[in-house]
Amino acid sequence: MADNIARVFADAIAPDPARPLLTWYDDASGERTELSGATLANWVAKTANLLVDEAALAPGDTAAVLLPPHWQTAAVLLGCWSAKLTVAEAPGDVDVLFAAAGRVDEAGDWPAGERYALGLDPFALPLRQVPAGFADFVSAVRGHGDHFTPYPEGGEDDAALLARAEARAAELCLTPGDRLLVDTDRFPDPADWLLAPLTAGATLVACANLNPTHVDARTATEKVTRALT
Repeated sequence: MADNIARVFADAIAPDPARPLLTWYDDASGERTELSGATLANWVAKTANLLVDEAALAPGDTAAVLLPPHWQTAAVLLGCWSAKLTVAEAPGDVDVLFAAAGRVDEAGDWPAGERYALGLDPFALPLRQVPAGFADFVSAVRGHGDHFTPYPEGGEDDAALLARAEARAAELCLTPGDRLLVDTDRFPDPADWLLAPLTAGATLVACANLNPTHVDARTATEKVTRALT
């Protein structure tokens, strides 16, 4: 069983860094964003470098991620795990907080040394108005390096998260080369919508506000082979 999320991510990209690894849809807004493995890896590396170089965080420090499933959320989570942070599940003191712009009012439940807000713009545009007490994640992360060397051992929660992801991948019979469509509203756990395909070497079509009438056409267009809906 794998016990290092950063290594699982690297292994998922290695066969073909240029292939679409994560395609994001939001049927409410009409958004579609496609990221290759190389592009997502750059975002992950920038996030990890932000955490280590700017926020001065160390392995074992904690992060709160108040974000819905989204391609930017994937970058934040994988960046945290690459920097060997623990992503907290219950409110409390944390070392860094990432919050969607619409959820910054929850920050009081998560006292944090560093706080970043995300607008989750489809083109990763900066926030037009940054909430008080927060830095704009997109503006902050862009200045950091495209490469980060993950720690050789995973964080405290890596093994448990990957065990759940591998169980979901086995349930779906995912294999390398599969393309998984996920209804992220029904399956918001990152072990399902993000890590399960990565553990199997599969790629991902993640859909928010999934319109059932779009599923057949999307399955054909995106060459989907498995679904979690």
